[in-house]
Amino acid sequence: MRKTFTLIVFFSFIIFNAQIVINEIYGGGGNSGSSLKNDYIILKNIGSETSSLNGATIQYASASGKFNQYHTLPNIVLNPGQSFLIQEGTSGGGATDLPTPDFIATDILNFDGSSNSSFGLQIATNSGKVALVNNSTQITDLKSSSIMDLVEYGTTENQLTNSESIPSLSSTTALRRTSDNLPNNNFILTTPNPINSTYGNPAIADVDYNYSKFNFIVNSFVKENNEVVFGGEVQDVKVYNEFGKVVLKSPTKTASGLNLIELPKGKYTVTGMINNSPVSQQIVKD
Repeated sequence: MRKTFTLIVFFSFIIFNAQIVINEIYGGGGNSGSSLKNDYIILKNIGSETSSLNGATIQYASASGKFNQYHTLPNIVLNPGQSFLIQEGTSGGGATDLPTPDFIATDILNFDGSSNSSFGLQIATNSGKVALVNNSTQITDLKSSSIMDLVEYGTTENQLTNSESIPSLSSTTALRRTSDNLPNNNFILTTPNPINSTYGNPAIADVDYNYSKFNFIVNSFVKENNEVVFGGEVQDVKVYNEFGKVVLKSPTKTASGLNLIELPKGKYTVTGMINNSPVSQQIVKD
């Protein structure tokens, strides 16, 4: 998807009791001039207590459109001050992978029931709306209590708070929150800095550790035996190549491992479901 670059006006709206907020957005992944391959969103727990993403979704809309696209988030608890890196879509270019994402958005859904083949949200750089929502119900009221955080940027129909003109986004700039204090609607353009949950306190899985995403794949570097070994039983296992195409599926509904002998050397993303929560992890076959 081609992304355009224009002068934008930026808006942000925050529910006052929110602990986990949208801390950084990058939409230039894979664009001409971008070193990074993927768009990304960084969430952050700015509160003083642990906070859960259980049942939460990221919802996305164009500048003037409804929130139609979304994806679910894993059942993870963030510690105070902890970030959470979500890998989103790509325009196909770039040379540098993101640091190991905490979550890779693979299955993008449409609220209207139409099909969507996107591998991650395609975050436009000119204008749009990104929302963190505590359930999977479509946003229709931008002041809904289900919204944990909402960021509007560019020229939008629903301008929620004070506006501030900022320069055009580019393949080398991201929007980053400038303060952990609420209420706060200040973002700046800055160099992309896609940090994951290893910065600060490690994340806490709501599910049993042996079945959490942090033990999803035991061996992320696959060599002669061609076997990927999981830390437990995983449902609906799929393997994607670097272009977001499914290249292998588990022949059974649940699996404790997968043989990659038919795949060439390269980088892949393995996804599945553990305790009804989506998990994903990047691997390398050598």
